[in-house]
Amino acid sequence: MTTNTSLRVADLPQNAPTPFDLRPDSKGLDAIKTELGLLGLRKLSFVGDVRAQGKRDWILAGKLGATVIQPCVVTLEPVTTRIDIPVSRVYLKDWQNPDEPEFEIPEGDETEALGAEIDPASVMIEALSLALPQYPRKDGAELEQAGYTEPGKQAMTDEDAKPFAGLANLRDALKKDE
Repeated sequence: MTTNTSLRVADLPQNAPTPFDLRPDSKGLDAIKTELGLLGLRKLSFVGDVRAQGKRDWILAGKLGATVIQPCVVTLEPVTTRIDIPVSRVYLKDWQNPDEPEFEIPEGDETEALGAEIDPASVMIEALSLALPQYPRKDGAELEQAGYTEPGKQAMTDEDAKPFAGLANLRDALKKDE
């Protein structure tokens, strides 16, 4: 993005929210599109405010909107998705970093350590990347069954991978004989 959107925490008013309204220009959209590996990005906006919570913590709350174009995971054709989500971050002065090296952050945890600045543009890009469909699929696109094996051998099918289906057929045949 071409403009600095960072807000110095020391300059933020304690008794009133500080609004922001981010709508990147075409150059900014291209940079974000490239960073996130998208085919296209339109109508990106992030509107909200930053406000004090207590004496030392801060909350960023906003609404993210964007139209993204990604390749279909099956056909690689462009898939357009509209994203409209609320975004919230809680910046804590006394945020504790877990001691465990492989600590897993619970889903939906919006807390972060409070630094010298809060950057709504960084939050916008992070929230957009988390909201992107992981496996975009064009309507009606389905993966056909493919079989791979050495020359001269028969490829294993999905039915071959279900060993109990054959046992069920055997059981039914034995019941008929009784």
